[in-house]
Amino acid sequence: MFPLRFDVNGEVVEVPVTTLLNGGYAGRSQEDVAAHVAELAELGVPAPTRTPCLYPVAPYLAMQPDQVPVQHGRTSGEAEWALIVAGPEERDVLLTVACDHTDRQLEVHGVAWSKQAGPDVLGRKAWRLVDVADRLDELTLTAWAGGEVIQRGTLAELLAPQFWLDDLRERGLLQPGTVLLSGTIPMDAAVDQFADTWRVELGDPKTGDVLACEYQVRRMPEPVE
Repeated sequence: MFPLRFDVNGEVVEVPVTTLLNGGYAGRSQEDVAAHVAELAELGVPAPTRTPCLYPVAPYLAMQPDQVPVQHGRTSGEAEWALIVAGPEERDVLLTVACDHTDRQLEVHGVAWSKQAGPDVLGRKAWRLVDVADRLDELTLTAWAGGEVIQRGTLAELLAPQFWLDDLRERGLLQPGTVLLSGTIPMDAAVDQFADTWRVELGDPKTGDVLACEYQVRRMPEPVE
């Protein structure tokens, strides 16, 4: 298993991922949660029985690739932030940008299954959570599908990192090597999510700093069977 490497203010921090978790339906606003449920319902995905959700994902699916291979044309990303527990101290918790690339065709049969069919793409740069803790709700989250803005919002729309840190602690999962993705914000239904490129940015308006992840979606050859 290859470790993730992050540039944290010029320091390289290496993290072997042991636990990977995806938050779902994690908006602070119930209107946003309902909007996301409605988006997925249009794709045939059944509504959850409770919110927020938490999906364990195979750790090897945490990646920092330039390309994502897919089996068909109905896959897409989701703009998210990610927490990375890089060590035992509070300052070792990192925040970065992420894109959960999901198989929408499989998602109609089960969200948990679909999470295993694509990678969680993480940025190559990260911030220490303590360094931005005083302005988390001001941080911006923006996604482009095929060059068009498909998601735009702030972290105030999602459950706060502290919510998830408390949840991980209760579950005994706040350990070095744990990575958690936040869940996403609503998409613009007028933009085609099934694009051949995805880019997500996490921005800090106070400093002008931006964390980004970007990749091409590459269709694999048809199976021979």
